[in-house]
Amino acid sequence: MTQFARYWYRYASPASFYPLAGRLIPAFATLAALLAAAGLYVAFVVAPTDWQQGEAYRIIYIHVPAAWMAMFVYLVIAFWSAISLAFNTRLSAMMAQALAPTGAMWAFVALWTGAFWGRPTWGAYWVWDARLTSTLILLFLYLGYLALRASIDDPRRADRASALLALVGAINVPIIYFSVRWWNTLHQGATISMTAAPKMAQTMLTGMLLLTFAAWAYTIAVALHRVRSVIVEREAASAWMSRIAGGGASGGDDATKPGSDGTRGPERGAPSGAAAR
Repeated sequence: MTQFARYWYRYASPASFYPLAGRLIPAFATLAALLAAAGLYVAFVVAPTDWQQGEAYRIIYIHVPAAWMAMFVYLVIAFWSAISLAFNTRLSAMMAQALAPTGAMWAFVALWTGAFWGRPTWGAYWVWDARLTSTLILLFLYLGYLALRASIDDPRRADRASALLALVGAINVPIIYFSVRWWNTLHQGATISMTAAPKMAQTMLTGMLLLTFAAWAYTIAVALHRVRSVIVEREAASAWMSRIAGGGASGGDDATKPGSDGTRGPERGAPSGAAAR
């Protein structure tokens, strides 16, 4: 078994992943704050005024990272949902559950900032453009995912139902991305492409990328914090969680150490498929 596979099997257990997430949260939260501060400084102090749109263009520094993250987070949710269905792993479903509220927030921010950008450039806050409409559908998919989970009392049934919805809804992400190519839309085409030079000044690009990485780090930090809460809620009856609660631990390595009876937590080191059962 490769080193990667050993780590994968080990941290597929909520008992092993819980303390790891606790150690990673401060690092990603700090990184997000530093990148956000640098990105905002470049975006609103260093970057020049656009010759065509004036100061109104600066909303792209919030709008574009939010739109990218809304699509990316949904694909990550679909990935974890597929792993959950294929291998019956609880932690995968918990990760998808933890990411959904943040993804919905990014979709809302993308639509909200897009409306404020559209008013001075298009003369309207909203038009039924292909890109805007497909992004609105993405927000509805997020809300539907959250509502479906909340409507089912049994967590395992909720995992399966919401995973199916996430996988079906993933088809909307490429539609969002390619909408400006497939249809005649008001929304501008891609400013950044893997096959062409960026269509914006280097300083503007730097500010936007810094804020994109800040949004990425923020999403990871918040998702890790939320998945720890989900684990606490769903693993409350487990032996390892009882030891944490009884000992007043904050989620350190004690969560996976042997108990007083010489046994380990029920999922310590178990393969991902077995840990889910």
